[in-house]
Amino acid sequence: MDEAIGVAFKQARLQKKMSLRQVAEQLGISTSLLSQVENQKTQPSVKTLFGLAAVLGVSLDEIATGGIGLDGAEVRLAQNQDAAAGIQRATDNPVLEMEKGVRWERLATAGRTDIEPLFVTYEPGASSSVDGKLMRHAGVEFAYVLEGTLRLKLDFDEHELRAGDSFCFNSCRPHLFYNAGDVAARGVWFVFDSASQSSDVNALNGALRPTGTDATRSTSPHAPLFGGL
Repeated sequence: MDEAIGVAFKQARLQKKMSLRQVAEQLGISTSLLSQVENQKTQPSVKTLFGLAAVLGVSLDEIATGGIGLDGAEVRLAQNQDAAAGIQRATDNPVLEMEKGVRWERLATAGRTDIEPLFVTYEPGASSSVDGKLMRHAGVEFAYVLEGTLRLKLDFDEHELRAGDSFCFNSCRPHLFYNAGDVAARGVWFVFDSASQSSDVNALNGALRPTGTDATRSTSPHAPLFGGL
């Protein structure tokens, strides 16, 4: 699965006829780092992963499954009793392993593309941005911490999240997650697409948007993180 990330990004970049330098400049990273990601020499951070998916116009499901360029029919859930009931077995969860111990497992969606349910793990020392810079992206995040302790930097404040804590915020607000403890932190995330046509998601997105701050500027909507599976 680790190798699939780099291969999929390289394939998507070549399909768009973009050079390493062009993509790296848009992301604000070095061409050498991007080359290392494509050649499986290193894993991207959460921040870099979001950026690459947005610049290249691909979903993280395509990256995780190596489905770049495939017809949608080739990556649909099998038409069986589980799929009909909206059930996804643990062994079928698409997985993304990122830099320094961040792991995402995409949970069942029953074909919906306006929400991304994720089982997230931050190993000790893991961070969503290895350079310490806060990230922003389209969407609204909900999460519940199952175990461990996770630190959240949001705007100008920092919060400690423990097992049983939950949160919800508009992802256009600058944020960063990191685990400063000595045990893994795990939780369940739900990321709603702010570009969804669903009125309840749009209403919630508007209600959560802070006013009078730099974070109110609009951001380009991201493609569904794990596609339409």
